[in-house]
Amino acid sequence: MNGKLVISLDFELHWGVFDILSVNDYYENLRNTKEAIYKMIKLSNDHNVRLTFSAVGFLFAKDKEHLRDYIPELQPSYDNKKLNPYIFLETISKDLETYNFYFASDILNKISSDKRHEIGTHTFSHYYCNENGQTEEQFDADLEAAKKIAKAKGIQIKSIVFPRNQVKLSYLNTCIKHGITSYRGREVGMAYNPNKFLPTIIIRGLRLLDSYLNIFGSSTYPVEQLRRDQGKCLNLPSSRFLRPYNPRLSFIETLKIRRIKNAMTHAAKNDHLYHLWWHPHNFGKNLDKNMKILKIIFMHYKKLNKEYNFESETMTSLTSKLPI
Repeated sequence: MNGKLVISLDFELHWGVFDILSVNDYYENLRNTKEAIYKMIKLSNDHNVRLTFSAVGFLFAKDKEHLRDYIPELQPSYDNKKLNPYIFLETISKDLETYNFYFASDILNKISSDKRHEIGTHTFSHYYCNENGQTEEQFDADLEAAKKIAKAKGIQIKSIVFPRNQVKLSYLNTCIKHGITSYRGREVGMAYNPNKFLPTIIIRGLRLLDSYLNIFGSSTYPVEQLRRDQGKCLNLPSSRFLRPYNPRLSFIETLKIRRIKNAMTHAAKNDHLYHLWWHPHNFGKNLDKNMKILKIIFMHYKKLNKEYNFESETMTSLTSKLPI
C-alpha cells in the first residue's frame, strides 16, 4: 500500500483551554477560528487534501439550552475541579460577546456538508482520561453523549483524538463499544511519551527543538504494519504537531517547514504514514502567515502525490482500507 498523509485537527474553541487561559488571554485566536477553518477547508479542497476534524461534543450544540438536552447524568468527578467543564458552563452567559466561542453548530454543518472530510470526536466534554478522580464509566457516558449529539446532525463518529493526548489504553474497549475504530496515538520518541525522569521544561525544550531540527527522526510509520486487529481500536500515531507561526521564531520558520516536508517525502518514498495535527484555533493569530505555511505543505503534498502516489486520507478512510 502506498504512503499516506493523515491530518487531524483538534476542534475545541475555548473548551480546550478554559482551565488555563481566559477568553481575554486567547481572544484573537478564538475570534478568528471560524475564518481559519473555512480557509483550511478551501485550501485543502484546492489541493485534494482530506481533513479529520476531531470535535468536542459541546460544539455541536446551538446554545447552552440545546446542549443541556445531551448532558449525561454521569459526569467526570475530577479531583481538580478547575478541569470540570460542567461547572464552567454555568458561568457562560448568552449576553456575552464571546458566547460563540463555546458553540459551533454552523461550522460543523459546513464541514459535514463537504463529504471529503471527516468529523470525529474529541470527546463530548474535552474529557481527560488520565486525570485523578474520573472513571471509565464516566468516560463511557461521555462518549455516549458525543455519539448522540453528532447523530442528531446525521454524523456517525468513528474516530477519536484524546484531549491533551491523554490516551488511556484500558479505555480503548469503551471506544470500540461506541463504534470508534481508530485513535491518534502519541508520537514515538522519549520527548513525546510520559517520562518520570526528565523535568517538564526539558521535555518541552526537546519537543520544540525537534520541530525545527531532526532530533528524533521522521516519525513516520510503515503502512503495512498498521493492521487492524478484530475488535480493537487502531492506533494512527502522530508524526508532528504543526506549530503556529511565532514572530519571535520567524528567522527559523523555514527549518520548521523543511522538517515537515522532509518527513513527508520520507513517508511517500517508503510507503509510510505521516500524521500531521494542530488545533484550528492555533491559526487564529497570524492567520495569513499560518495559511501561507499550510499552502506550502499542501503544495508539497501534491508534488509527492504526483511522484509517488502519496495519498491523503481521513482517519476513518485509512482505517477502512487496512487489512484485518
